[in-house]
Amino acid sequence: MGRAFEYRKAKKMKRWGNMAKTFTKIGKDITISVKESGADPSMNPRLRLLLQNAKSANMPKETVERAIKKASNPDTADYREVVYEGYGPHGIAVVVETTTDNPTRTVANVRSYFTRNGGSLGTSGSLSFMFEHKCVFKVKTKKGLDLEELELELIDFGISELFAEDDTIVIYGDFESFGALQKYFEENEFEIISAEFDRIPAQTKALNEEQTAEFEKMLAKFEDDEDVSNVFHNLKE
Repeated sequence: MGRAFEYRKAKKMKRWGNMAKTFTKIGKDITISVKESGADPSMNPRLRLLLQNAKSANMPKETVERAIKKASNPDTADYREVVYEGYGPHGIAVVVETTTDNPTRTVANVRSYFTRNGGSLGTSGSLSFMFEHKCVFKVKTKKGLDLEELELELIDFGISELFAEDDTIVIYGDFESFGALQKYFEENEFEIISAEFDRIPAQTKALNEEQTAEFEKMLAKFEDDEDVSNVFHNLKE
């Protein structure tokens, strides 16, 4: 995994960062978190991390507070996280994560993006085996910290890789290890910069320049959809 996947991640985040939807995505995640576990960050681990993610994304404090207040209103729409899977043009496997208050609308749009661009929407779970679902933490390093000792200690928490990037430590772990890792970092007073999930393809597929352009055309449709929060694929970079 390692730096190659960090490069892939950077490219993905750069692409998504060009869309004016980062704050919208965090706001929806805050709504789900508050409705599930309350508006008190001290009692809601997921909300604590979302607040840190918002800070890392330079989301204004008043915007975050407004999102929490809105989510606390029982009349606020409920959002659902729904995952769709399918094949894009030229057989590229695609996993689409959405956060929506209208799944009927969302699935219709997702299906159209696939079919109108030479792909097809598959059934739920049909492509999951092709991707490793990982949690990814970025934490501030500590003075005098021994990375090898930290890695050995975290193996029992299900991590698969750990490496340093300047004053930041990047940790990849099993999807199921998210809660345990968050608890470890908080109890050991690590400053969590961000925490999220990634889907890493077990194998990638190469396309030529023209085919890649066709695939990117389909990706652009997903990126313009406000219901879509993440898109993962196995196109070789």
